Amino acid sequence: MQPHLDLAPLPAPVRPDPVRDRWAAPMRLAIAEAALATATGDVPVGALVLGPDGTVLGRGHNEREAIGDPTAHAEVQAIREAARAVGEWRLTGCTMIVTLEPCTMCAGAIVLSRIDRVVYGARDEKAGAAGSLFDVMRDRRLNHRPEVVPDVLAPDCAAQLRAFFDTHR
Repeated sequence: MQPHLDLAPLPAPVRPDPVRDRWAAPMRLAIAEAALATATGDVPVGALVLGPDGTVLGRGHNEREAIGDPTAHAEVQAIREAARAVGEWRLTGCTMIVTLEPCTMCAGAIVLSRIDRVVYGARDEKAGAAGSLFDVMRDRRLNHRPEVVPDVLAPDCAAQLRAFFDTHR
């Protein structure tokens, strides 16, 4: 008689994802940028625009409460700073790193600024425009469609947002 073996399936091994792993370090910078928003009661969302060589051209965090501007989302702030740094509105070859899936306004700004790639952390099921609620950035009717890389450090990004809302509700 053979001994009884527990043949329960083993958990799936965590496989490295080279695409997402490539963006982990800049996402950590965006998470640090997002933390700056909480000092003014703004939702902690952080964004970076990286140049084609990976240098940070623009940074932004939510500042709607801080400056009383409904368009002062992290992505818009980072795009404005990057455009000033390169001296024009076209950000061709650039990558947007953002801790939360962009809303429709920010997705439109990303498309209009010709950013080539958007890397985001947490999904936004209520207002996300990169695949969750809408898919503005990949709409084939538009003349520019950036590559979208979702879920980079998503648990970390979501935890930062959750912590904020736990203390502000």
